[in-house]
Amino acid sequence: MLALSLRTGFRAPPHSLRHLSSSSIQMVQKKIPASYYRGGTSKAVMFLADDLPRDRKEWDPIFRSVMGSPDINGRQLDGMGGGLSSVSKIAVISKATSAEKDVDYEFVQVGVKDEVIDYASNCGNILSAVGPFALEKGLLENVPQGAGSVTARIFNTNTSKLVNSTFTASSSSEADLDGDFAIDGVPGTASRITLDFVNPGGAKTGKTLPSGNAVDTINADTVPGYDGPEAHATLVDVGNPCVFLRASDVGVDGDILPDILEGKRDVLAKIEKIRRAGAYLMGMVSSIDAVPLTVPKICLVSPRASYKMASGGQLEAGSIDIVARVVSSGDPHRACPITTGLCIAAAANVEGSVVHESIDGTAPPADSEGIVIGHPTGKLAVAATVTEKDGLVVAEKATIYRTARKLMEGNVFYKSS
Repeated sequence: MLALSLRTGFRAPPHSLRHLSSSSIQMVQKKIPASYYRGGTSKAVMFLADDLPRDRKEWDPIFRSVMGSPDINGRQLDGMGGGLSSVSKIAVISKATSAEKDVDYEFVQVGVKDEVIDYASNCGNILSAVGPFALEKGLLENVPQGAGSVTARIFNTNTSKLVNSTFTASSSSEADLDGDFAIDGVPGTASRITLDFVNPGGAKTGKTLPSGNAVDTINADTVPGYDGPEAHATLVDVGNPCVFLRASDVGVDGDILPDILEGKRDVLAKIEKIRRAGAYLMGMVSSIDAVPLTVPKICLVSPRASYKMASGGQLEAGSIDIVARVVSSGDPHRACPITTGLCIAAAANVEGSVVHESIDGTAPPADSEGIVIGHPTGKLAVAATVTEKDGLVVAEKATIYRTARKLMEGNVFYKSS
């Protein structure tokens, strides 16, 4: 029809044509100094707070444009994001004003397909990049002049928790991120970064076990407005809140891989309802309709077993203590979020919890210094100290090892009207 109309001189009405001209709202490119880091098994664009607008209301549209969100195709092709929640992240760093800490770190989760900008949670993986970034930006004081070990006291503003990050520096202004330490889910090796979480329990709720129970029953009687299946969950808040379920209780194998789980939309919908109910029982929200995108995480656990990883390699049962599959910001996670690992380590010490019951107490532990978690791309080892005070379970400290790498520094561009 188009060819015929051109030959006959027929002019189609304006509303039937695709307008190729620019819209009435003129968008211009602006730039902000930024760095791009891999931290653990995540990636983030990192900003100094001083380089961002003073009016925080201007941050959200900048972050969306930088990451390329929203993208209904889920690719974030027009930005720095990679189409998954684990690589759609922002970190904002500033020099601390208190003598007890060195830098403030605010984490921002950017939605991939939607416009959600979430400030509710911490990201433990990106934490591993904060210390090196802060050193190179001149935010740390009393650092060695030559090569040596540096400890940055990082205050996460999302959870009001302190984390000590210890890493190697090649000078007083540059981190040495090359080394021979490997973490599963990341190819190659790098310098080891030690993250010591100080009193990580109760990051959002004030309690390691927000409900005070080893297991909570989720149904319409316990959660107003809940219309999902009855579930028995363990609710833990260490680093970030997390809801734990047995994988078998939602009808999936414990070793299910992310790509397979992603295709089970009915299961993910069921899990999301349970996650929201868990947030209500934790006291995080007054309604299941008010639950943030990022927290609580939800984790499916199962007893240790040998399974095929996402790489096609085999993970042997004897090398782990438990199998975990995490859904974070609606996406099946390709590894295990650091803060979920902290929650698993704490819950493993709570008798009767879903996590505790999934660990074979008759078998020798995979690591005498902590718990080893099997995830889709390998293992994560976490050491945690959990005690009981005044009848309450308390997570006093936790340690985890990560790596980081600076991928880019310069200016990042965003669109502004």
